[in-house]
Amino acid sequence: MNVHATPQVKGYGIDIEPLQGRVAIYRGNTLLAASTHAKVMYETRLPPTVYFPREDVATDLSDPTELQTFCPFKGTATYRDIVLGEERLANSVWAYDDALPESAGIQGHIGFMPDAYSRIDLGENTLRETDDGNISGPLIDWLLRGASGLESPEDFTRALAEKMLEHGIAIQRLSILVWSLHPLIAGKHYIWEKGEEEISTFAPTYEIHSHPAYTNSPLRHVSNGLGGVRQRLNDDQPENSFPIMEDLRAKGATDYVAMPMPFSDGRTNVLTLTCDHPDGFTTENLGLIFECSAVIGRFYEVFMQRENAQTLLETYVGKRSGARVLGGEIRRGDGDEIDAAIMFCDLRGSTMLEERLDRGAYIKLLNEFFETVSGIVHEHGGEVLKFIGDAVLAVFPAGDDAALAQCHALRSAVEIVERLAEMRKSETDVQCDCAIGLAYGRVTYGNVGSQERLDFTVIGQAANIAARLGDFGKVAGHRIVVSKDIEPVCTDAIPLGEIRLHNVSQPVSSYAVRTRVDGEVFRARTHPVTYQSETDTDAAAQSPGE
Repeated sequence: MNVHATPQVKGYGIDIEPLQGRVAIYRGNTLLAASTHAKVMYETRLPPTVYFPREDVATDLSDPTELQTFCPFKGTATYRDIVLGEERLANSVWAYDDALPESAGIQGHIGFMPDAYSRIDLGENTLRETDDGNISGPLIDWLLRGASGLESPEDFTRALAEKMLEHGIAIQRLSILVWSLHPLIAGKHYIWEKGEEEISTFAPTYEIHSHPAYTNSPLRHVSNGLGGVRQRLNDDQPENSFPIMEDLRAKGATDYVAMPMPFSDGRTNVLTLTCDHPDGFTTENLGLIFECSAVIGRFYEVFMQRENAQTLLETYVGKRSGARVLGGEIRRGDGDEIDAAIMFCDLRGSTMLEERLDRGAYIKLLNEFFETVSGIVHEHGGEVLKFIGDAVLAVFPAGDDAALAQCHALRSAVEIVERLAEMRKSETDVQCDCAIGLAYGRVTYGNVGSQERLDFTVIGQAANIAARLGDFGKVAGHRIVVSKDIEPVCTDAIPLGEIRLHNVSQPVSSYAVRTRVDGEVFRARTHPVTYQSETDTDAAAQSPGE
């Protein structure tokens, strides 16, 4: 006959008991501590830990080290080295100098790491076995079965708070701060508050690190590895160590906890809880959350890895290309044949600028140029595929409307020229100008490269012609030069005839586009023009601004 015993279910617990008589701890034959006032702590899922009064430690200890750890019902532990002559045992003892009420019995006592000692003489004492049982309930069951089906961190945060309430944890507010990999956003901060239907989501920039609201907050304290924060907010303990505590207390909060929520890559994120029960959080409540924090952290890590992957791909290969890579198009040769307008926008005089400016000023100028071009391209539905030295390669896919793609590319080119002109008027010292080539045609849009290093780009004659027309514009004195496919959408185009372009087998019928700034002098290179027109007209002589 098979008997199935019902597993015991117990909440997280902590118990501190005094030990009788003399208790001593040794490393080999060296006495580390001996006391008649030692204590033992029994804590769920941990072996019994013996603590010695600080004054009964028989060996030298260093000053506190940088290491700190946090327990929501013991407090923040500080660590010291044991110094035995020339031997130094790093972070081998810890103490809770400001123990929380549940663990007040070990305040001022020292605990020894297992590898710091070789034996403990318990005298007449016998340590009992811990009776942990199994921690279960609505929160655990949900993390095991239901949480994985949620698609967003906002949905997960809301469900997490609801399950904590269902489990009997009296939370009034729950917040999660997770750091991200983003060129502009430092991280995401999700906040759930009882009675509010929506999750508040904040995406602070990197300026958060110098903002007073953050620098003097529990979030910074925990993120910087200084341990966690536990603070009672009831009337009996009105002292508030951080400004936010008074705000929370005014809303009826009685207890506050901020604890580390580490990711697998070592980054420290923050989980905070606010309680509105008159007695605050129980040891059982906090122990449950503390045990679940690693699992909760993994869910947010998955959400953030997905966001980070999308962000990094959009940052380095563009939004449309990034979406394709995330969609699984990561093999060499994956790609489509598309019709598109191609733009090649080159910074004029970059060699002279680099020689004239120091490296920092030149990089700043280059970034401003790239940001200007990229912003305008994106405003008109295009995508920047890459930065090539001091040039920008952009694509405007046609879809079912070739003329619309050509218009968007042309409008982008004109706006770039005019925007740079405005910048030249406002900046008296550093002048920034460009040469742009536009072409239209069928290109391959996808992955090329080696087996281990791929590039998502466009390959085709239109891309080659756009780049060469940009080069031609630089030597011939035209800011925008387009192929005959783009000319029908131009309102004021100057025929340049059939131009022979480098590495293009057939002459290309080309046009220069007038803009409102063409009254400015656009200085062509002083060396002879290497591009030859198929007509008898000297292309360089047709520069509208010369």
